[in-house]
Amino acid sequence: MINTLKFKVFRTNHTSFTVSSLDDSIAFFCQALGFELLSRAPRDPKIVQQISGIKDADIEVAFVQGPGHRIELIQYHGPNDRSRIQSRPCDSGFAHVAYDVDDIDQAIKTSKEFSFFPLGDPVPIDKGPNAGSRVVYLRDPDGITIEFIEKPE
Repeated sequence: MINTLKFKVFRTNHTSFTVSSLDDSIAFFCQALGFELLSRAPRDPKIVQQISGIKDADIEVAFVQGPGHRIELIQYHGPNDRSRIQSRPCDSGFAHVAYDVDDIDQAIKTSKEFSFFPLGDPVPIDKGPNAGSRVVYLRDPDGITIEFIEKPE
């Protein structure tokens, strides 16, 4: 295979979620998952509009750091016509973040305290790099989906 790339990706910088409440989302990632809050601050609306293409964008952004990965949480305070998407795992554009955990049942129990609820019961994976692991999807009221993977002992 001939390498036709004109640039190089060095690493993943972050994954981002738009949320309805920074306070609630920060609480989940920091209190339930043990992540560290790195920063929380508003952004210049003119710059956000240029980046996002959203007129009257008014946002506050928080970054939380987990093991080996950073999550950006964005709460839009404007524009006034913003809405909520309702995507399913089968819908194009759907995304989730997966975390390896040592105790999937305790991870589910703790997550429920922060309004992340399982979409089903944990089940074993039969193929691929996670074969033998137990997995479950959880979703919060914003539609953010987290997958927990418990590796076999």
